[in-house]
Amino acid sequence: MVFGLDYRQAAGTVLGISASSAMFYFGNGLEPWWPLMWVAPAPVLLLALRSRWWLAAVAATATILLSSLNMWSYFTKTLAGPASAWVGIFSAAALVFAAGVLLFRGLVLRGAPWTGLLALPALWVTSEYARSVATPHGSAGSLAYSQLKCLPFLQLASITGPWGMSFVLLLFPAAIAIGLHLRRTSPKRALQVVGGGAGVIAAVLAFGAARLALPQTHMQVVKVGLIASDQKVNDTVADPGAGTERLFRDYAREAERLAAAGARVIVMPEKLGVILEGKAAGTDAVLQSVAARTGATMIAGVVHVDAPMKYNEARIYLPDSPVQHYYKQHMLPPFESSLKPGTVLAVLARPQQKWGVAICKDMDFATPARLYGKAGVGLMLVPAWDFVVDGSWHGHAAVMRGVEDGFSIARAARNGLLMVSDDRGRIIGDVSSSSAPFATLLVDVPVAHHWTAYQLFGDSFAWLAIALLVFAIMRLVWLGSPTPSAISTLR
Repeated sequence: MVFGLDYRQAAGTVLGISASSAMFYFGNGLEPWWPLMWVAPAPVLLLALRSRWWLAAVAATATILLSSLNMWSYFTKTLAGPASAWVGIFSAAALVFAAGVLLFRGLVLRGAPWTGLLALPALWVTSEYARSVATPHGSAGSLAYSQLKCLPFLQLASITGPWGMSFVLLLFPAAIAIGLHLRRTSPKRALQVVGGGAGVIAAVLAFGAARLALPQTHMQVVKVGLIASDQKVNDTVADPGAGTERLFRDYAREAERLAAAGARVIVMPEKLGVILEGKAAGTDAVLQSVAARTGATMIAGVVHVDAPMKYNEARIYLPDSPVQHYYKQHMLPPFESSLKPGTVLAVLARPQQKWGVAICKDMDFATPARLYGKAGVGLMLVPAWDFVVDGSWHGHAAVMRGVEDGFSIARAARNGLLMVSDDRGRIIGDVSSSSAPFATLLVDVPVAHHWTAYQLFGDSFAWLAIALLVFAIMRLVWLGSPTPSAISTLR
């Protein structure tokens, strides 16, 4: 009998870990199938309510580590990082998840299912927020990014940022696990908890559907052109002088065609070449002359060397003004560790419109996007450079900033996508940068700033999650030991 029980327990543990790991693996990462994330944690949470604490902790840790193998190749090959980087990042995530599962388990088994329902979401969101503040990667890695193609749910970001999305994603499977656990001993309470979780989801999705359906009035439209080349000769940072001028001339020919087709602003990728301080006249003249002839604004990314400093810069060529500049604020380590971050926004005031400029990784962070929103910007213009395999993910990740802060985004990435989205996160157009020697995209983009709750209240939801976490921990301490009936259900 003992052996039979051990066998069933081992089989149940393996099944729970396997189910959750598989759903996390395919539901998160660079190419997520978003529906899986709504239930991915449920098997391991249910297992935790039926197992000893140490087995629950092992199962939760194993789930995150196994599912995170979907990022192994990206970290060790694409980014050429050491294996220790993957181990460190995802071991920390596994420990956070295990702690959240144990807190969830402890509260539910002590007769506090409603507090238990909030425990894992609160702890996880607290961790995500702390990581966004303390690391150079911002909110990248948030569970919310698995839902970028679920437009009704994405609208929650306009209120809470990514934090509310991650919270709800973990709330729902927690409700399922509690409901299944209580269905025999307390069916009424089980129904209440599941109903509460489902009610939250219904309210969020109803809000999202309504926001997507709202007519957008008083909105201007501007025709935007994007250009990128992944040709081998163009797929590095061109040398200063003749090398950068040659590449600028190649891009200028494509820009002329887009401008002739009606483009009023044209965005090219980041770090096309190198500009030396005091020696940029010849290079600048290439795109400045196109801007002057066509009346279109040109934005191109370069490395600007002003010894001893180097900057990742977007040079902005206006038809009626000297060259303007925006310096990237958030660098990608270790590739850009030698570059000096900028601190100033670039807001381009056009007739009845405001455009803003950011560069690639800047859009992984709440700032500067939120500051652009506060400035009333209706269109963000973003030179970028991705790593091929993350092109779709990184392009869509930038879309969340538009939903949070109420603006459209035009992002031109080499080794990625040329992508344009509106302030609701709808993709207006996208083209792979490898689709032609010089891939181009020309689309009409709505330009109107819309105020959002997130813009007004910022990361307040993250602080609410922190408060809920403190409450959950205090409640666990106050409740003491698990109830006898709960202990009897443990294997």
